[in-house]
Amino acid sequence: MSSPERIVAVIVTRHRPELLAQSLAAIASQTRPVDHVVVVDNGADQPAEIVVRGSGLPVTYLPSERNLGGAGGFALGMLHALSLGADWVWCADDDGRPADDTVLATLLAAAHRHGLAEVSPLVTDLADPERLAFPLRRGLRWRRRRSDFASIDLLPGYASLFNGALFSAAALDVVGVPDYRLFFRGDETEVHRRLVRSGLPFGTCTQAAYLHPEGTSEFEPILGGRLSAQYPGNEVKRFFTYRNRGYLMAQPGMRWLLPLELVRFSWFFLVTRRDRAGWREWLRLTRAGRREHFTRS
Repeated sequence: MSSPERIVAVIVTRHRPELLAQSLAAIASQTRPVDHVVVVDNGADQPAEIVVRGSGLPVTYLPSERNLGGAGGFALGMLHALSLGADWVWCADDDGRPADDTVLATLLAAAHRHGLAEVSPLVTDLADPERLAFPLRRGLRWRRRRSDFASIDLLPGYASLFNGALFSAAALDVVGVPDYRLFFRGDETEVHRRLVRSGLPFGTCTQAAYLHPEGTSEFEPILGGRLSAQYPGNEVKRFFTYRNRGYLMAQPGMRWLLPLELVRFSWFFLVTRRDRAGWREWLRLTRAGRREHFTRS
């Protein structure tokens, strides 16, 4: 598929050269070739430049002496892509990759067919590509397999960012780039919030898939499985997850979720885990986020 439009892929990486090499190889094999790749390396102490240069792709390598996180890395990469004249910016992470060589062509065709400002693929489990990496609720039912969407071409108004997401330059003019203050965790939700509020048309093309490690292990069921609470396995991830969720729940378009958030996590910590100290720490971090206290410690 040929097109005069300029597509620039943006990858953020840190200390995962083997996974980065697989991601770059999958991008290089696309039937609709990318015009350029921007790699932001947050791990300049263990640079991945050899892997990047060996990809055979037209590439700009941006090592950062400071870890910018996923949010800052994508912000830097997206802005650089725009400065290169990108009409479309294709986002990728170093631990995921397109499921086959037609993903980019399929996404671009769907964007034109449906008049979308942003289009994403389904994100499927790297270990089981027919299973969704992040279960998706449609109405009252959770959908967990790619086959659940076999008869649907597009899921309007839904996108899992930034795993294979394709943004038009015009969309980024409106919604901007990720907020560096979030560092990581929740930056994709914040951009999704902006997309929804912008009124721009966007969605998920179910005919394209992006492979990614499954993301359900952090979610603990509560109330007999009717709800779940996110509990990352280490303190650093919990810090950024809860602080950033506090910020998100204070933003226009998401404030209605705050009462549910309070009930859900209070039940999880006080009833399910019987962890009063954990509940106090969750409350402290969410309050810090609501007050926009974005320290990293």
